Parts: sequence; C-alpha cells; structure tokens
Amino acid sequence: MNRHLLLISNSTNAGEAYLAWPAKDIEAFFKRFGIKKVLFVPYAGVTPGYDAYADKVAGVFAAMGVELDSVHRFEHPITAVQNAECIVVGGGNTFHLVQQMQRTGIMKAIREKVLQGCPYMGWSAGSNVACPSIRTTNDMPIVQPDSFDALNLVPFQINPHYLDANPAGHGGETREDRIREFMVANPDIYVAGLREATSLLVEGNRMELVGNRRMRLFKAGSEPREIEPGDVSFLLEK
Repeated sequence: MNRHLLLISNSTNAGEAYLAWPAKDIEAFFKRFGIKKVLFVPYAGVTPGYDAYADKVAGVFAAMGVELDSVHRFEHPITAVQNAECIVVGGGNTFHLVQQMQRTGIMKAIREKVLQGCPYMGWSAGSNVACPSIRTTNDMPIVQPDSFDALNLVPFQINPHYLDANPAGHGGETREDRIREFMVANPDIYVAGLREATSLLVEGNRMELVGNRRMRLFKAGSEPREIEPGDVSFLLEK
C-alpha cells in the first residue's frame, strides 16, 4: 500500500514549546518527500478558533522552511485536498474534527489522496482520525458527527496520550479499564496505547514505533503487551 504517515501521540510535552518534542521527526518527514507546503486541517481546534490554530502551527513549520495553507480558508475544500502536497491534521476535539470533515466532504477526499501516496501527518485527534474509527479517543463528544467512522488509513485503533494510571485521588476507571471495555465490544481489532513523546511512522506496509517509550498494546483474549520502539509492522496486517 502506498502510504506515508506520521502519527504523533501529542503535540507538546509539559514545560516545552509547542511541537518541540516531535520537531526533528516532523522536519525529517518533510525533507524525505521534499515538502514545501502543507494543507492543514484545523477543525479539532475548537477553543482557539481555526485562524489562531492555523497561524500557530504555521509559525512552527515556517522555521522548517515549510508553508502552511489551512483548509478552512478555501471556498472549495475538497479541491484543496486534491491539490495538496501534504496533509496535516492537528489535535483537539476529535468529535468536532470528524463532524467538520464529514460536513465538508474532505473525509473521503483525504483518504483517497493519502492512499494515492500523499504524505499525511497528524497528532492527537489527527492520529486518532487515521484509524478505522474514533471510538478510542479520550475526548468529550461536544458534537455528534454522522458516524464515528474515520479515515481507515491503518487497520488498528490508536489511543493517543495513553496514561498508565489515574491522577492521585481519582477513583474512577483507568485508561486501561476503558480500553478493555472497547476490546469486549470489539474483539477483532488491536488498540495501540500510544504514550506521549512517541509516534508511529508508516511507510507502505512497514511501521516503526518512534521515541524512547514503549507502547501498550491491547487485543481481546490476551493480556496487554509492552512493545519496545522499533518495527511494529505486524499491526498493519489485517
């Protein structure tokens, strides 16, 4: 399959500048494909607003020599996707992101474009939307999309920002508890608990876990596994 994906768990580590920790991986991704301009999808950025969100990301990318156009500024967003050199989907609220991708028609257009070989990058919600569905997001459903179906660029689910435990004093379910619920209802699909400061780099049918932290992998019928950074291509097998 002709796909080139960089799926990042989170944009910012505590105490660091925006997109600082994945900057080297992002810049390497751009250089690998000679990318000079990206099409940004800001629809997950509910609180900052699309203009402010796009401008924030544009400032980071400009330092890498890459220009940014935001899809919300186009009269014909599907055409913008079809003409894109690289597609970047930012984090925020996954439900709002999907609702707007469905409303504008770019969900289908992005999938078609990426499967033709257009590089795709996403972080947080932008990584979750690369999965078959968004049912492993951590977000509150502030809006109701037409469906939870997503881009289906990889055949497994991602849980971004994966945490091993709850904050002190919290007596509710852990993230693992919630994913185990998902596994009972959806026993045929893997869920990758992608810890912060890690990402998945996909080149065709090869995938690598990037970063210095392990990934927590869930599959119905077996105990969760800790996966070391390196080749995790088996997750791309259906």
